Amino acid sequence: MRLIRNLKDGQLTEESVVTIGSFDGLHRGHQKLIAAVRASALDSGRTSVVITFFPHPSVVLGRAQPFYLTSPEEKIAQLNKTGVDLVVELAFTPETAQTRAAVFVDELIQHLRMRDLWIGRDFALGHNREGNAEFLTRLGQERGFAVHLIDPVTNGNEVISSSSIRAALREGDIVRAADWLGRPFRLSGRVVPGDGRGRTIGVPTANLDIWAEHAVPADGVYACWAWVGNLRHKAAVNIGTRPTVTQATHRTVEAHLIDFDKNIYGLSIALDFVFRLRSEYKFPSVEALVKQIKADVANSRDVLIGE
Repeated sequence: MRLIRNLKDGQLTEESVVTIGSFDGLHRGHQKLIAAVRASALDSGRTSVVITFFPHPSVVLGRAQPFYLTSPEEKIAQLNKTGVDLVVELAFTPETAQTRAAVFVDELIQHLRMRDLWIGRDFALGHNREGNAEFLTRLGQERGFAVHLIDPVTNGNEVISSSSIRAALREGDIVRAADWLGRPFRLSGRVVPGDGRGRTIGVPTANLDIWAEHAVPADGVYACWAWVGNLRHKAAVNIGTRPTVTQATHRTVEAHLIDFDKNIYGLSIALDFVFRLRSEYKFPSVEALVKQIKADVANSRDVLIGE
């Protein structure tokens, strides 16, 4: 996969099949769309191209709080797994939002030799979202490219979308989020020093410095797989404010790696969320908290043995 961040760096000599979107989370609906692009490109001998944006247009336009399912690096890594030939990651700015749809499409034709455009039925681009499916179809007839519409992926009666996955995470429903993503929800971060309280009570934890704009599941305790490099370890993870031992309101992500006792300060680790064990709540004493933490560790081990 080739990655560029400016359409002018494309300059393809062969024709291309293109799709466009923010693709936050790269969920099953996105995967279906990109698979159709890749299949179309293979059938026609063209180059498969995914155009994506960062920051998310809704964030730039003030319509949504930053709540990314994937960091830019995670999204690129997931796109690399799809087998597409070219990814174009464009910066979305207020100026981008003012670009007319026809102008942007002309750039795709000029720099990427676009001949096929695959989009979802509710897709729109350009100033005031003028470039909807009907507009793009008419423009394609004038400019010499074909527009292909793909139906959304549903789970029961609900359309799988990035916003629905964010809602599931806010409820702590990481099983539903994983089903819609097509893989476990992941948080990555660098291990930073904490207050050392976990080690003093016999359950040392790794405190993760999570990107402030990344989605974080609801407060609670989760069974997770923790990736340290290429090695996977069982983990019990607490998300929340630790009300039993502090009055702080800042949320933290703390991972206890089960049967693991190595110094990983400064390393980046990834957490794949498997199951929510319980909510976070205030215990009557530190002793009661320690007893529950040990039960959480045992429950996490039991859950992950079956994975």
